[in-house]
Amino acid sequence: MKRVLLTGGVGFIGSHVCIELLVRNYEVIILDSFVNSSEDFFLKIKNLVVHINPLFLKRIHLYKGDIRDSELLDRIFLESKKENKLIECVIHLAGLKAVKESLEKPLKYWDVNLIGAIKLLESMEKNNCRVLIFSSSATIYGNSEKKLIGENSKISPISTYGFNKVSIENMLTNLFESNPNKWRIANLRYFNPIGAHNTGMIGESPKGTPNNIFPLITKVASKKISKLKIYGENWDTNDGTCVRDFIHVMDLAEGHILTMEYLLNNYPQILNLNLGTGFSTSVLELVETFQETNNINVPYEFVERREGDVAMVVADNSLANKILNWKPKRTIRDMCKDGWKWELNNVD
Repeated sequence: MKRVLLTGGVGFIGSHVCIELLVRNYEVIILDSFVNSSEDFFLKIKNLVVHINPLFLKRIHLYKGDIRDSELLDRIFLESKKENKLIECVIHLAGLKAVKESLEKPLKYWDVNLIGAIKLLESMEKNNCRVLIFSSSATIYGNSEKKLIGENSKISPISTYGFNKVSIENMLTNLFESNPNKWRIANLRYFNPIGAHNTGMIGESPKGTPNNIFPLITKVASKKISKLKIYGENWDTNDGTCVRDFIHVMDLAEGHILTMEYLLNNYPQILNLNLGTGFSTSVLELVETFQETNNINVPYEFVERREGDVAMVVADNSLANKILNWKPKRTIRDMCKDGWKWELNNVD
């Protein structure tokens, strides 16, 4: 049974990747600092694991700590080695991720995201683990003029967060080229993951006031927030609101496992892959679909544009489809239904 190190594994995407790994017969070591998550949420992950198969609990291990802690990283690899269960792949999701905050606190973002990636790669190199999936982002494309953004589209980030992702991708390219016969690397450029596990037992659970659109919608629907703020009504789109490529978090999780299996079963290489649906949905369309799907009202108001936002970001996902035979299966309605189910179960 292969063992995978999942950094940031208690976060929104990490928790769903963790479940998918366990279901597909992998052993998971999670490293998480709980900066963006909580130990209470880890209990929810374990409850879901028990719900699916109690035997899976033996295959999930947690280390609490910072991705920049070299001693801790080395200890994780060493303890696996002592058990004769080498870590065969790292899925690196740990990091700070709010675009607006990254513009306000750039040094904090460079420190955590870039230095964290360097420390992880140093430990991987030292411990002969050279298979990496990196959580990148569509924010690296910035204000793209293309209707569908392909992997070869212009890289032009407009936020510190986006620049962090580009810098780490560039570093990974340098690393691969320094030893092209050893490293297997994939940069997965996420578009806009939303929704939740279909049981409603785990989902997006940001600390404090959410930054992303979907948890704001669910908080307004449940009356935890009075009104949704939509940033701008005069964007160059059909209805004046920003257009995004929303992807179900479980489709995204499945994309990670297919990418990992591809890397493990093929020659050393570095890949850049978009993970999105290829379908465009405006913020207003998302709100309307959520209301219709769940038969609930979501009051909203238009406010000024937010720094770091762009008008339209939609994926050309044909390369991931070709290489991985991966296609998102779940619809916007599925995302709205599953996300609302999680909100109803997530009493805080």
